[in-house]
Amino acid sequence: MRRVFCLACVALFPFFAAVGAEGEPLKALIVDGQNNHNWKATTPLLKKALEACGRFVVDVATTPQDKTKMAEFKPDFAKYAVIVSNYNGDMWPKDTCKTFEDYMNNGGGLVIVHAADNSFPQWAEYNKMIGLGGWGGRNEKSGPMIRWRDGQIVRDTKPGGGGGHGANHEYCIDTRVADHPIMAGLPEKWKHTSDELYSTLRGPAENMTVLATAFADKAKGGTGEHEPALFTIAYGKGRVFHTIMGHDDKSTKCVGFVCTLQRGTEWAATGKVTIPKPESFPTAEKSVVWEPPAGK
Repeated sequence: MRRVFCLACVALFPFFAAVGAEGEPLKALIVDGQNNHNWKATTPLLKKALEACGRFVVDVATTPQDKTKMAEFKPDFAKYAVIVSNYNGDMWPKDTCKTFEDYMNNGGGLVIVHAADNSFPQWAEYNKMIGLGGWGGRNEKSGPMIRWRDGQIVRDTKPGGGGGHGANHEYCIDTRVADHPIMAGLPEKWKHTSDELYSTLRGPAENMTVLATAFADKAKGGTGEHEPALFTIAYGKGRVFHTIMGHDDKSTKCVGFVCTLQRGTEWAATGKVTIPKPESFPTAEKSVVWEPPAGK
């Protein structure tokens, strides 16, 4: 039986103390509008998850649904400390891409959620930002797969496509860099609610730190490898946090997902983490379901 935990209960999850210590909340922008996943269900949950901790104020930039109108998509990225991508769709205008590259090179923050790593296979700088991606024709020419074998990172360059997953299931997240600010104080192993476990992602994988992995069990249609699940990338002066989790509204309602999303977003924005681990956190045996606060 999975436990249910409400992040709105400040007595159990004292986020607002972190805000007081850091001053004004950080401005975050979620980008959505197209995705092969149900972004209309997940974006509101991502927004609530970030705002529930009191560390962020969140806006949403939704792209046009009609690609002939994509030229109108020109967010002012520089207004935000961090951009959270819940987007997988048509290419942005060239000037928007260039503006985003400048934003990141000048010290911006980026968070990649699940299928956002499927985006833009032909945009070289984006692939450097995200480290690893899947589908969209990605293969060995896109870069290596990253494996955790015998306690170390292995760059697997064998030929093959990029991107895959087995059946949705609960799986364990294994912490690999326990002293990173995002992971500090989290269990060595914790169970995530039912989700897709992305495998065989490929990309430049430059300036990348694998924070946690997940074992893709062959019995569940996986690779039999420990796949990167949480990782960071340095791009120019910017910071990127990448999570493979967050397939749907069920998988985003995981205390472990929410906590690492909040911490990863703060780290991408500032290079620091002040958000504490909740008292009720998944264990290796049990996932914990997050109950979003009521309201918008």
